[in-house]
Amino acid sequence: MNAVTAELRKFFTTRMWWGMGIAVVLSGMGLAALNGLFLTSSAAAEAGVGSMSDSTLAKNVYTGGIGVGYLLTLAVGVMAIGAEYRHKTITSTFLATPKRVRVMVAKVVALVAIGGFYGVLSLLGSTAVGATILSLRGHPAFPDASVWRSMALGLLVLAVWALIGLGAGILIPNQVAALLVSIGVAWIVEPILTFVFGAQDWGKGFVRFFPSAATTAALDTNTTSGPGSIPVLAWWGGALVLVGYAAVMSVVGSALTVRRDVS
Repeated sequence: MNAVTAELRKFFTTRMWWGMGIAVVLSGMGLAALNGLFLTSSAAAEAGVGSMSDSTLAKNVYTGGIGVGYLLTLAVGVMAIGAEYRHKTITSTFLATPKRVRVMVAKVVALVAIGGFYGVLSLLGSTAVGATILSLRGHPAFPDASVWRSMALGLLVLAVWALIGLGAGILIPNQVAALLVSIGVAWIVEPILTFVFGAQDWGKGFVRFFPSAATTAALDTNTTSGPGSIPVLAWWGGALVLVGYAAVMSVVGSALTVRRDVS
């Protein structure tokens, strides 16, 4: 617990935590407003997406900010270890807690807590705005229990992406390079690959296992179906795939850190 407390203090005693918090809340509110206004508009009905169920509508509105939030927690995960190497504090960290495994477990636990914290902030902002818009447009704010499930899984998503960032920060010791590569892959490269492979019949079977596709599946916000669409995993399948990514990145990264020389 002392090691976990130390990791949390490293984060919450800097200005970054409230800067990230403001970004998470504003993105949650802004995207909830955009999704709510568009998906309940006549333009959405003409485009063929206005006929979604009230449950799917609410999920898309409330979890819209998660698409930006997971990039922010990904960055937090990278910096959790990258800043240690950048500022040469990794040596003092391991001297204070000689058992490196304990340090890495503490980082994992702290990042899960931080991801969940930002998830709560994102959902508070998006729910406040989204529920208001849905009510004003004549839609129920919380039509069934699956909406609450998607919101709860939103907390898991942000925590998992923070752990993926931790693994990326360990695999790429240069903090700036790790941030550019990890965010670039998640935000640019992966969507391009999904589009390219998803356009091929042979590629549709595996693109649904990509991290972003698994995120969409876990949140249960997919609105496309029918011939030509990319099949998605069930919500529980998406959650398991994400947890698998986090487990692999955390375990591999921790193993490398335990064995890596520091100076």
